[in-house]
Amino acid sequence: MHLAAPAWLVLLVLLPLLGIGALLVARVRRKQWGAFVAPRLRQMLLRRASPLPRWLALAFLVAACAALIVALARPQGEAGTTTEKSIGRNVLIALDLSRSMRVKDVKPDRLAQAKVVIYELMEALPNERIGLLGFAGSAHLFAPLTIDHGAVRETVEQCDETWVPLGGSNLTAALRLAIATLKQTGQKNNALIILSDGEKHEGSLAPIIEEAKKSGVYIFAIGVGTEDGAYVPNPDFPNSNMVDRKGKIVLSRLQPEVLRKLASETTGRYALAGSGTDIPAMVRLAAKDLDSFEMRGRERRIAIEFYQWLVLPAILFLIVAVIAGTRWRGVTVAALLTAAMVGVPLETRAGEAAAAAGELAKGANPPARDAFHQLAERSKSTERAARYRLGEGTAAYRAKDFSGAREAFSGALLSHDSSVVASAHFGLANSLFQLGWHTLAAAAYPTDPASLADLSRFDALVQTHLAQLLKAETTADDPSAGLAPLEALIVNWADAVTHYDSAIAHDPNNNDLRHNRSTTLTYLKRLRELLEKEREQTQQAIPEPQPVPQPGNPGESGEDGEPKPGESGAAGDGEKPKDSGAQGDAGTPPKDPGGEPPAGAPPKAGEPKAGEPAAEPGEAPQPDETPAERARRILGENADLEKGPLRSGRIEFNNPEKDW
Repeated sequence: MHLAAPAWLVLLVLLPLLGIGALLVARVRRKQWGAFVAPRLRQMLLRRASPLPRWLALAFLVAACAALIVALARPQGEAGTTTEKSIGRNVLIALDLSRSMRVKDVKPDRLAQAKVVIYELMEALPNERIGLLGFAGSAHLFAPLTIDHGAVRETVEQCDETWVPLGGSNLTAALRLAIATLKQTGQKNNALIILSDGEKHEGSLAPIIEEAKKSGVYIFAIGVGTEDGAYVPNPDFPNSNMVDRKGKIVLSRLQPEVLRKLASETTGRYALAGSGTDIPAMVRLAAKDLDSFEMRGRERRIAIEFYQWLVLPAILFLIVAVIAGTRWRGVTVAALLTAAMVGVPLETRAGEAAAAAGELAKGANPPARDAFHQLAERSKSTERAARYRLGEGTAAYRAKDFSGAREAFSGALLSHDSSVVASAHFGLANSLFQLGWHTLAAAAYPTDPASLADLSRFDALVQTHLAQLLKAETTADDPSAGLAPLEALIVNWADAVTHYDSAIAHDPNNNDLRHNRSTTLTYLKRLRELLEKEREQTQQAIPEPQPVPQPGNPGESGEDGEPKPGESGAAGDGEKPKDSGAQGDAGTPPKDPGGEPPAGAPPKAGEPKAGEPAAEPGEAPQPDETPAERARRILGENADLEKGPLRSGRIEFNNPEKDW
């Protein structure tokens, strides 16, 4: 027998000190009473009890402390050793460590996202032997196949693009090293997981794919990055990008063709990291079809614990010490006082809750709301406070205080009772719908069936609200100030649908929940259609810029500045010009047949005055356009953010000879 934690035995030194201290205290108390009362009057004035119970209580307390200290030292006995065994499979992870893995088209970068996928895979495959292989221009085995996932995790945390000195993307070398490593295990089939951005690789893949098939290697390819891509950062100069030998900035994109080919031809799987696919579940299900084998782990010593044989006597000694040292007459009085002090607040709180419920039943909603709020604030129990919050939300909703109801129902979601949580989700969803409807109609949603709003009335409300928003947008300093209520409405209704779904999950048989969810979703879809229609009408209302003829421009007119024969607008040609500004498209009247305004007529909107240079097409003011709208339109047309993300083909580049 031995002690697993013998350091606890130092506390045994304190036990003799405890006994000596008790003796000294008793002696000092006797001297104090002796000095206070004369010996001849001591028997008449003092009624001294027997000191035996106190000394018994002290003795049992010391014995209980000694037993607990020895139990903390954990006495153990030997029962031999055992070897850990587990059933698992071989899974080798090949991680791309080229410089393109530092591209930040995914956050924080491709290499960090690939490491997150590896951590998730190790958690999903706790019994498998896992190894790590890194590759770029060459391939290296950084962690051999092992069941020690902690060591593999530390290796993954430390590795970066500098671990492989040769740049490039030699996927063929990585596959050869992986197949050779998996062959050494002697298993018929194994799994290889490749995490890469799929850039151009070196060498042919056809022979290595055939070798993988013969060796029983199933390849799971995980693409990291986006097809739009981003620039490769320069590690030597912060805030700068890599350039190739021709001086062009290197752009790296996800190229999944090679990864898909490897996965499909070896009966594996392909997935894109960050796309929502449960990659660990996919690999775990596919790995079940692989051959499993028994793995021997470390030898572990089997110890028999004896501390429980000391804990039970220690508890019994403590109980005896408490009983022996207790003055029962005083305990009885204290117990009665405690019961009286505790019972009064409980009875008072129950009466307050009943009173608040009575106010709610009578229709006095504001007083009931305030009473439930105070009860929830004072309650120390989370469950009881959640129920009070449910009552507060119900009273606030009936009082048409939808903001207060939303806050109260949110607090009721902390309950562990399924019925309370369902009611809280239901009330929260109704409150969010009412807040959105109040934004449109400036009133609560009608409850009378005859007054319910159909889609035609809803369309009218939306059109009126949009007109008010456009008016507010033209008068406000902030262009987005008028759109804030509409954005809040959409968010409230979308959240309401989510809470309806949560309530249905807790109470699937509630038809009122399904009806309210359907109504909210109908209004939300209709609002989207109206906004899309308004956007299309706004785009159609913007006239197209008209070309302005330049007098004396060579190649477009004759020598004297007159239009060439046969061109649109030439006098006497008998042809009419094309109507590029038709009234049905842009709202402006068509031009005259001659293409020139009458003499003395004022210039049209968008045309330069006499003696002024012609304006650019994008800078010409449009009909019925205020200066603020014109400035906002010009800024929008020239803003990079409105041109959309970069797509394939928008940046032409030539890849360097080697992958960065």
